[in-house]
Amino acid sequence: MLVKTYGSAIIGVGAVTVTAEVTAGPGAGFSIVGLPDSAVKESGQRISSAFLESGFKVPNQNVIVNLAPADLKKEGTAYDLTIALGILGSMGMVKSDELDRYVIMGELGLDGTLRPIKGVLPIAIEARRRQCKGIVIPAANAREAAIVNNLEVYGAENLRQVADFFNGEGTIEQTVVDTRAEFARSLNSYEYDFADVKGQETVKRCLEIAAAGGHNAIMIGPPGSGKTMLAKRMPGILPPLTLSESLETTQIHSVAGLMRKEDSLIAVRPFRAPHHTISDVALVGGGANPKPGEISLAHNGVLFLDELPEFKRTVLEVLRQPMEERRVTISRAKMTIEYPASFMLIAAMNPCPCGYYNHPTVECTCPAGAVKRYLNKVSGPLMDRIDLHIEVTPVPVSQLNQEGRAESSAAIRERVLAARAIQTARFQGHPGVHCNAQMTSKLTREHCALTDECRAIMEQAMNRLGLSARAYDRILRVSRTIADLDGSPDIRPYHLQEAITYRSLDRDSWGK
Repeated sequence: MLVKTYGSAIIGVGAVTVTAEVTAGPGAGFSIVGLPDSAVKESGQRISSAFLESGFKVPNQNVIVNLAPADLKKEGTAYDLTIALGILGSMGMVKSDELDRYVIMGELGLDGTLRPIKGVLPIAIEARRRQCKGIVIPAANAREAAIVNNLEVYGAENLRQVADFFNGEGTIEQTVVDTRAEFARSLNSYEYDFADVKGQETVKRCLEIAAAGGHNAIMIGPPGSGKTMLAKRMPGILPPLTLSESLETTQIHSVAGLMRKEDSLIAVRPFRAPHHTISDVALVGGGANPKPGEISLAHNGVLFLDELPEFKRTVLEVLRQPMEERRVTISRAKMTIEYPASFMLIAAMNPCPCGYYNHPTVECTCPAGAVKRYLNKVSGPLMDRIDLHIEVTPVPVSQLNQEGRAESSAAIRERVLAARAIQTARFQGHPGVHCNAQMTSKLTREHCALTDECRAIMEQAMNRLGLSARAYDRILRVSRTIADLDGSPDIRPYHLQEAITYRSLDRDSWGK
């Protein structure tokens, strides 16, 4: 008897339907065809043990499983439950009339229990697209799938429970999540607040500008000056995620297997801080079985690279294209996968190997030329793509001893939201452009017009600092953001002058 059950394969951050065609005939044996990997092929042993532990008869027939489409590679252990239900249906131990109305996926333990799988959210989205009645998955994944509307979600604990559900001999409680209520509940749950940061007003101002315009920023300062502490507070001043951004971000984290049992939606902007020993594949994604990298996990949030010059040169260089295009394309012989990567880059670095170049009280011990060599570990093209450069100096003890709290992240965020509202209105007719940092050269010329006085200031800065054409455009965009924060329709000279001061690493004095 031929029985069909349905699962899904993850492709990029989406899913495609996989049909498990199961037939049991004369003879003995178990075979899976349809480009299964080793984990899929080993499902036979897991299923046999799960049958015995769950009280089912192990088939003494020749079982053939075809995973269609047969030219798509199938990976992982998530097809265990799909295949198991197909076998039970083909042997008449499970009623098969309802199987084709559900997507059924899960990893089986040897005792028949169901273990969580990756990518449940895109699987649920694909099930709804196919107008399936519901989805049956491990209980640990149920809340994640339940954020998809108009789809029944059943989280099961073991194989016996699933079999009884389809036989009408037992029930599985449907998991229901109020997506909008869940989103609203978690929207402002930030761990870090700028109110806890003493001093550093100039750096806070720079990061406020970065948040208001979506600009990349780098902080240069000695050890212990507060660079990491400041970076961790960036998500708290960024505009809240929209529901669509939240779903998109959750989908990426689901594919990467980073969702916990209690999670349903990621409602706050992600903050990713990979160690400097990371490989280029781990950063941008890919591998033998392509998976999203750190830049995609930081999508709609912040990617923080601490000790920037300590990262391998090849790792930093692969960032250049994703920073411009806000997506990364992984090309393989048989497929091309695209991952979204619209992130804000916040980097931090010491000014020299010893860390005390330009320190107000501690003398730098680096030999001649060491500072320049250290800075040159970060290429000019990458540095050009970072809009804001800011020096971070140690906070005096007198400021650390001051009573009271500084300005809160909520207060800063109000100004950021006001500036973003101006930009939203400005770019209404330009899909894909949401903030000043995303402006094309054409939009920059249109919205960053300069007066004669401002042009003279820019010409002087370009000649003195030796800036590139890309840096010129970025100064204009930062000036536009400063003007938005000021509520000014035009870029004024003091807006431009402030933007130029945020090009610290372009100064001739650095490294001499």
